[in-house]
Amino acid sequence: MLYTRHFGIVISFSPYSNFVRWVLLSRFQIRKLRPKSSLFSKTAFQVRVKKTDAKPLYLKHYTTRLPWWPSAGCLTGAVNLKSSNRNPVVQEFESVELSCIITDSQTNDPRIEWKKIQDDQTAYVFFDNKIQGDLAGRAELLGKTSLKIWNVTRTDSAIYRCEVVARNDRKEIDEIVIELTVQVKPVPPVCRVPKAVPVGKSATLHCQESEGYPRPHYSWYRNDVPLPTDSRANPRFRNSSFLLNPETGTLVFSAVHKEDSGQYYCIASNDAGSARCEEQELEVYDLNIGGIIGGVLVVLAVLALITVGICCAYRRGYFINNKQNGESYKNTGKPDGVNYIRTDEEGDFRHKSSFVI
Repeated sequence: MLYTRHFGIVISFSPYSNFVRWVLLSRFQIRKLRPKSSLFSKTAFQVRVKKTDAKPLYLKHYTTRLPWWPSAGCLTGAVNLKSSNRNPVVQEFESVELSCIITDSQTNDPRIEWKKIQDDQTAYVFFDNKIQGDLAGRAELLGKTSLKIWNVTRTDSAIYRCEVVARNDRKEIDEIVIELTVQVKPVPPVCRVPKAVPVGKSATLHCQESEGYPRPHYSWYRNDVPLPTDSRANPRFRNSSFLLNPETGTLVFSAVHKEDSGQYYCIASNDAGSARCEEQELEVYDLNIGGIIGGVLVVLAVLALITVGICCAYRRGYFINNKQNGESYKNTGKPDGVNYIRTDEEGDFRHKSSFVI
């Protein structure tokens, strides 16, 4: 606020509102007025004021008549708001105050409204002198215009607008916007660690958490030792080859070594707190090349024996005799002295001669 004193008058004006407030101090305090003024009579006065903010200078004329005695004066004003904190940050389940303060107004009982803007939707929070919506029962008007919320939740993160209507002021309406951020502590993340990986193979460990706000960052630990984002950046892990992404929570080994065996767990953390998952063991084992070769040889030997057995059985005629026996059952001999002649009238066969006993 800027002040200029002249003729027993204090002239105050704000770079952010177009008003001038006049207060009579004393008839004997007469000094040169700046920037400009001209005296019309003992009780008439006109002042020209230039705003002194960084914007282009704005010229406005204000004229008033002042009674020429101490402790009397005339006020010309406009409602003006300010906030002690336009971007409050609070953790979930705590309380918060949304500051909205009337600095200048001539209206004794202005109309106060609070609105909540979230996902392009606007809803009343305080209207008709009572709390509205989902804040009913856990919010109240603090002082004259500020809003206090208890037990805030993640759904309370939004933009809040304080609106004041002062009917007796030259500028009747003013508003202020406050952005509330509710931080949420992470819950224990979900971790996935492979149980066993052979030496030289790749492996990926996953860590994911979906409740915390702001989004958490991830860190991995092996045997209670924190792992760097790149194993090559730390001489302590020169025998390992892994990359850690703190944004996604993935730990990728390009080729595991025996030294990578151990107990692994992940921690998800943000400004509201942190949480960790349970330890899981990763085993890195060597491949038994001799055992693999021996197993292959045993399988081949078994197959060879089976093949030799089949060949020997075939050569000894087991499969041929069975085939001939099968055919003997199908061909039945004709009795002696019986002839069958096929005719069209009697069907397929006709008995031509009789048996001789």
